[in-house]
Amino acid sequence: MAAVGLVEIKAAAQRIGSHVHRTPVLQSSALDLLSGKELYFKCENFQKTGSFKARGALNAIKCSLEAGVVPPMVVTHSSGNHGQAVAWASKQLALPCTVVVPEGTPVAKCEAIRGYGAELVFCTPTPTGRKETADKIAAETNGIIIHPYDNYNVIAGQGTIGLELLEEVPDLDLILVPVSGGGMTSGIALAAKHLNPNCQVVAVEPQGKQLKQSLQQKERLWPNPPQFLNTMAEGIKTQQVGLLTFPILCDLVAEVVTVSDQEMAEGCRLIAERMKLVVEASSGASLAAALTAKVKEMPGKKVGIILCGGNLDLDKLPWQHFQ
Repeated sequence: MAAVGLVEIKAAAQRIGSHVHRTPVLQSSALDLLSGKELYFKCENFQKTGSFKARGALNAIKCSLEAGVVPPMVVTHSSGNHGQAVAWASKQLALPCTVVVPEGTPVAKCEAIRGYGAELVFCTPTPTGRKETADKIAAETNGIIIHPYDNYNVIAGQGTIGLELLEEVPDLDLILVPVSGGGMTSGIALAAKHLNPNCQVVAVEPQGKQLKQSLQQKERLWPNPPQFLNTMAEGIKTQQVGLLTFPILCDLVAEVVTVSDQEMAEGCRLIAERMKLVVEASSGASLAAALTAKVKEMPGKKVGIILCGGNLDLDKLPWQHFQ
């Protein structure tokens, strides 16, 4: 865990600051009333490429260049948002890029990846298919792989979200973070540990992930080979968290809240209706968690809500699935 701390997160902020947005923190009195808390929405849906992933991707690639490694190809695998981020970051640094995505990835995300100049390669829709395809391309091109979450420089980059949020609202009691592989949750938790040790980081998972049991037992209880969850939130459909992120989550995540697809969709609808923001289902998960009895009963008043991205197909708005 010593591989990432406040020093690395602040260094990442300096490294990427001229390229990424310092995203706004917004409030909604209507949603405060619904939750019984003061909610502070960190709007990463306004970030470059439409999600928080730009932070970690750019930091990781720039760290590689600073170490004297100029790759002939940057390679990654992704459910969409990280792929867009790596494609964008590679373009900023004039590096060729190949992105592997599962078959069925939303068209908007695929078009954005191509729009940043990356080559798009489809694979079977499994974590193993993603990894094996990316490994093969990296071996053939002598490229480097920028992992979506199991990379300390990616984790440090995502930690800049927590750095900014706690600079703006230093006395937060809780931060609700949608969790997939755990890079963003780990980075934010590390920032919170150093900036406000009293602030509890709560991981928000889709049904079927079973992160809580693994953290309680401090053992990775997931099946092998790894699976994707059956959820509308493709941004958080990875069932297992990473090998590097798991120990950080074990140490620093205070609680895990599970939300259903319908709750996520309702979260998205409320954000659209009350805040006039269109966000993807994984962002709706954070608000959904804030509206659960479990979070309402947690001590503390001020709650950070991470809106992790806004990349969705506008012809398939999340809440329409349940109408």
